[in-house]
Amino acid sequence: MIDLQSQSDTREVALLKVGVKGLEYPICVLDKVKKVQYTTAQVDLYANVPPCFKGTHMSRFIEVFHRYRENISMHRFLDMLEQVRSALGAESTFGQVRFPFFIEKAAPVSGLMSMMSYECQYQGRVDSGGRQFTVTISAPITTVCPCSKAISNRGAHNQRGIVTVTVELGPFFWIEDIIAIVEECASSPVYSLLKREDEKYVTEAAYDNPKFVEDIVRDVYTRIRDLKKFPYFSVEAETYESIHKHNAFAYTEYRGEKG
Repeated sequence: MIDLQSQSDTREVALLKVGVKGLEYPICVLDKVKKVQYTTAQVDLYANVPPCFKGTHMSRFIEVFHRYRENISMHRFLDMLEQVRSALGAESTFGQVRFPFFIEKAAPVSGLMSMMSYECQYQGRVDSGGRQFTVTISAPITTVCPCSKAISNRGAHNQRGIVTVTVELGPFFWIEDIIAIVEECASSPVYSLLKREDEKYVTEAAYDNPKFVEDIVRDVYTRIRDLKKFPYFSVEAETYESIHKHNAFAYTEYRGEKG
């Protein structure tokens, strides 16, 4: 049959990214406790198209991704992009996979178990110059405002927030370990299930551990830097302020020596 995408184009315009966006697909990722975890991802896959070609073959993105869906671990994600690059004869390929990652979590006093969801993202690029890969992990937290606590006779305002960590792949690491660092640096973690005795504990523990967004970002940064695993990482915190119209935000990043 006629292959229109492979025909020549006379407009002399190179396209940096062409592909499929928002593909929903079941995938399997590594789990520290259960070894593997099945979840559902939103997938974006792209390749470059040189000016001499009309387009790309969209079906080949999905053909290759389907073969990797049962084991889309971090290193295999880059292998998948290399396979897409080969299948399309492209100079460069790009990929992004967003998925909820679930951890079974015990309430702090009652010990009752429930599932917590954390948003994760793989982002990668493969070309003749090499490979680039980052993992982004977002974890909800609770913060108590140190200023509010210091100036108030009764109580202090608290709020839920989100901490997002992006790391460039170095040695192997577990998603769960990054989440644990974030939660340990907050005023308190967030839980799906709390009984009254748990609510009392969380409320009082957070009150005894007030944190600004600046504190959280610096604490998470220090903990991740001390792992000495990542050539690059960034940390940001945003809290959804309970008594202000605006949110509070802080960000920093680390760039070390590669190799």
